[in-house]
Amino acid sequence: MAETKKSNLQLVAAKAGVSVSSVSRVLNGGSASEELARKVREAADELGYVPHASARTMRTGRTDQITLAVADVGNPVYVQMMRTVTGIVAKAGYRLVVSSTGADPQSQIDLVTSLNRGYADGLLMSPLRITEDLVEAMRSSRLPIVVIGTLPADVALDNVRADSATGIGLAVEHLVAQGRRRIALVNGPVDTVPGSARLAGYLSAIERFGLATSAELQVTASAFTYKAGRKATAALLGQASPDAIIGANDLLGVAALKELAAAGRRVPGDVAVVGMDDTDAAELATPSLTSVDLGSAKRAKAAAKLLIRRIADPGAPVSRIVIPPALSVRESTGGQA
Repeated sequence: MAETKKSNLQLVAAKAGVSVSSVSRVLNGGSASEELARKVREAADELGYVPHASARTMRTGRTDQITLAVADVGNPVYVQMMRTVTGIVAKAGYRLVVSSTGADPQSQIDLVTSLNRGYADGLLMSPLRITEDLVEAMRSSRLPIVVIGTLPADVALDNVRADSATGIGLAVEHLVAQGRRRIALVNGPVDTVPGSARLAGYLSAIERFGLATSAELQVTASAFTYKAGRKATAALLGQASPDAIIGANDLLGVAALKELAAAGRRVPGDVAVVGMDDTDAAELATPSLTSVDLGSAKRAKAAAKLLIRRIADPGAPVSRIVIPPALSVRESTGGQA
């Protein structure tokens, strides 16, 4: 009579010298002594055994995956977030899956719907636009969600946000101290969370320091991108003569540097420039770009820890965290590289 073929679990159990139930418990994340876990994992590695992910998910209700949804994976601020989140979730035993959803809230709603089918254990979101439909999708989600960004006050979801208004205030204060008086803003779309916050902070700071407000000193790029920033800065220089420019992010700030150079304006001699987010792009720019550090890595770290806590304890109190900004002074406003 032919010998019955042993299952993969039986082979691992025989190799480790333990029971099949012990192998199953260890590989499915159950409680086990360090010695037992070591034996099972070593045996599984030697045999090249990998548990079937979908079957394990059905048994345990876990995917061991966390999703990070951002508008643009090419934006340096989101790259910083991805690096930070990857390290935090890996230490907790999760893999990070990144989704680039663009600025359309419907794409984020579709993602929430999809992930609720059991494709992830939690979701970190950094939406550019907040709509009632997106809020409702997040509220009704069975999947734990933490938002990196500003939410309406009545939305009871964990979130970590930057203080853009204070950040813009730091930039204006720094420029005013240098004697700059015609301070322009190159913003992104004002119907986005960061765009509206940057504009409000800019107008408040201009008023606080007694500077004249002027529509010609405010331009709106079609997106928070380098290409859109070049076009917006060109429009600004065609209608006004600023002695300082604040870009609503570093890509817009670098775009302003390039457009000023193309127009023959010296930086910072003729025009000082400040960006926001303090990404690697600010240090790599020529001249290096003074930038408001909005704590992207700190926001990502805090949000990842909140999500891991929320997965472990769904009933935990809602947390709202604000990361304070700081100014990194570089060559574009007369500082050092």
